[in-house]
Amino acid sequence: MTKPEGPLWKFGAGAMTLVTAFAVAACGSDADNRAAPTAAGPHGAHAGGSSAPPQPLRAGERFVNLRMAAAYTPVPPEGGSDEYRCQVIDPGLTKTAFLTGTQFTPGNVAIAHHAIVYAVPPRGAAAVRKQDAKTPGAGWQCFGGTGVAGAQVEEGDAAWVDTWAPGATETLLDQDAGYKLEPGSLIVLQIHYNLLATGGKPAGPDRSAVRLRLTDGTPQTRELETWPLDAPTDLPCAAGESGPLCDRAASIADVTKRFGPDVGEMADRQVEECGRGVPKPGITQTCDHKVEAPMTLFAGFGHMHMLGRAIKVELNPGTPKAQVVLDVPHFDFDNQRLMKLPKPVDIGPGDTLRVTCTHDAGLRKLLPQLRKLPPRYVVWGDGTSDEMCIGIMTVSPRKS
Repeated sequence: MTKPEGPLWKFGAGAMTLVTAFAVAACGSDADNRAAPTAAGPHGAHAGGSSAPPQPLRAGERFVNLRMAAAYTPVPPEGGSDEYRCQVIDPGLTKTAFLTGTQFTPGNVAIAHHAIVYAVPPRGAAAVRKQDAKTPGAGWQCFGGTGVAGAQVEEGDAAWVDTWAPGATETLLDQDAGYKLEPGSLIVLQIHYNLLATGGKPAGPDRSAVRLRLTDGTPQTRELETWPLDAPTDLPCAAGESGPLCDRAASIADVTKRFGPDVGEMADRQVEECGRGVPKPGITQTCDHKVEAPMTLFAGFGHMHMLGRAIKVELNPGTPKAQVVLDVPHFDFDNQRLMKLPKPVDIGPGDTLRVTCTHDAGLRKLLPQLRKLPPRYVVWGDGTSDEMCIGIMTVSPRKS
């Protein structure tokens, strides 16, 4: 995950990868006493896509149903089990609209780990279409973001507007707030395919879809952006485990081989950016993010992978103004959902948001997807056997 130039993140070329659904607990949380996840669903521990119907349209809204232009069968590189594939879809907008709801529907739940929905403004459309045209087959490989480089798609141009992970339903925003889409904008789906549940072998093609809920908006409509708050992952091998990948440097080298230097450098970059100087191995990691501009928090969700136990985002921790704005004390990969704040929270310069994640290496022996893999010192990585720690906040800039 690359750091933003300012307080808000919009993801473009070279930006961080996530998970994606809608999508946290502090040290000593009772999350450590949670029962181990059970094996169910097409992923073993994944529940797959949600069949929940969308909420009814509200006044002035309309649905736009979009689908990948062609089916795609993932082919992970480097003999791995993970591939991130981007697909471009043209929503055909002829006038400005606001995105007030999104529902991603995986076409093949056996291999869909998560997805991110990006909105690319008109100025970046040509670069996206060029990338798509020069890559054989449907879409293009895109570890670490949209995978589109060039002057017209700079970091900050491709906005991350939604995420999906197993268990997620429709992301429904307030009717007077949404992501602005101008005529000529494109949608890019970044889908993380994982073949651990299929023994590393293809399990058929995927042709996923996404339904957009659009409105024309009013002068009062708030324009939303996404601000992911990350923390390092430095999870040592569990007691009794050993092997070459239990060494941190060896594990980072393995991540680099599988996903490239941008992802491989993330572990050390996070440690530096979180002001630590050196890694602090352990089950719980935190990072403070300074607020640099006035904004309003509307909602958020926490994202980790399969060793996640708990995640929390706190506003101004340790001060009289301390407030928990996102808390998932019992993280469930199959239930990563957007959580609206009870009421919007205004924040600004001088405020701090702290994200805290707890992971458990002991889960590796209990999960069908992971228990046959060699033990490893887990660092930040795009694969299902790697980990992440992100509190993903939905925000709106304000003047004061």
